[in-house]
Amino acid sequence: MPAKSAAQQKAAGAALSAKRGDTPKSKLKGASKSMMESMTEKQLEEFAHTKRKGKPEHASKR
Repeated sequence: MPAKSAAQQKAAGAALSAKRGDTPKSKLKGASKSMMESMTEKQLEEFAHTKRKGKPEHASKR
């Protein structure tokens, strides 16, 4: 599942870094913290590796 916005992609990247142990979990907050707890490493990789071209900074709420 690809990220729908650049912000979502950045949060997934931060969560992935913490899940791999590269970043302390205490540094996470907001969406990246909940993503790290609820998603697998594979899911986070899919979100973080989405192409950014054409993505809005923030997804619209529906």
